Amino acid sequence: MRFDDWLHPTPKGLYCPPGDFYIDPVKPVARALITHGHADHARPGHTSVLASQQTLDIMALRYGEGHAEHTQDIAYGVQQTIGDVSVSFHPAGHVLGSAQIAVNYKGKRIVASGDYKRADDPTCLSFEPVPCDVFITEATFALPVFRHPDDRQEIQKLLTSVAQFPERAHLVGAYALGKAQRVIALLREAGYDETIFIHGAMQKLCDYYQSQGVDLGPLAPATLEKGKKGNFAGAIVVGPPSAFADKWARRFPDPIAAFASGWMQVRQRAKQRGVELPLILSDHCDWDELLATIREIDPEEVWITHGREDALTRWCELNNYTARPLSLVGYEEEAE
Repeated sequence: MRFDDWLHPTPKGLYCPPGDFYIDPVKPVARALITHGHADHARPGHTSVLASQQTLDIMALRYGEGHAEHTQDIAYGVQQTIGDVSVSFHPAGHVLGSAQIAVNYKGKRIVASGDYKRADDPTCLSFEPVPCDVFITEATFALPVFRHPDDRQEIQKLLTSVAQFPERAHLVGAYALGKAQRVIALLREAGYDETIFIHGAMQKLCDYYQSQGVDLGPLAPATLEKGKKGNFAGAIVVGPPSAFADKWARRFPDPIAAFASGWMQVRQRAKQRGVELPLILSDHCDWDELLATIREIDPEEVWITHGREDALTRWCELNNYTARPLSLVGYEEEAE
């Protein structure tokens, strides 16, 4: 029996015939198992969705309660039988509620990691290595050039700039789910107790994180009346990257544009976005962390998806791991 007989890519996503379900399907299906709430993995319109309760809550916040006809939550580590297979969900360390999905069939196990990271994150559970025969890994930053610095070091860069330029607002671009809350939590951990201002698109998700026990401290909407730009002098304002290209960003006093992303390690990307203060903060593994994870799990095969597949495939081959790129469509680069 080949592994891809019971889990393989299709135009709709990874499909498991003996369980008759898809993992993170890109089109509406009858039964979907969802790893986490980012829009390229969690789409509305499925008949039935199985996910962690936090992922289901996030999907409801983003798409409405009717995003699927039926939803069912599953706790981490609990085995559930679906058709002829059993599945279990395990922490992925990516964002709140994110999970790896382990699929067990005839004594063998495939783990679909979804998106994951190994760095410590105060806003979600840490990645849990799961022994398996096949490990499906993302490859967002799967090039040796990507080696992410310590998160706290990057946050200190932001705080140093705030102290140096008290007359200017610092606008921090951060993806609305996961990255924004992580930036805020790291600021609190570093001792920053001032009010942090947030774009309206982040309010519901920040409120939800707070409801789940993630302390984000005092937050306030980043709104102002005409002629009151000075109100934000010295403030930290967090908003989605898309907001920095429109008139919303022009309301702040001589702002310093910061951007929290793993891609900020590429200077050209920072320059293209007009980023004055790049913050290298990623919710994905860097090159060394990808290699360390594969060595730790030590699977029989490694399947590689959405990212720099070629370099990681070659490394696996040189280190005696059978590897193959899945070339799944519909998954975006890190939209940070």
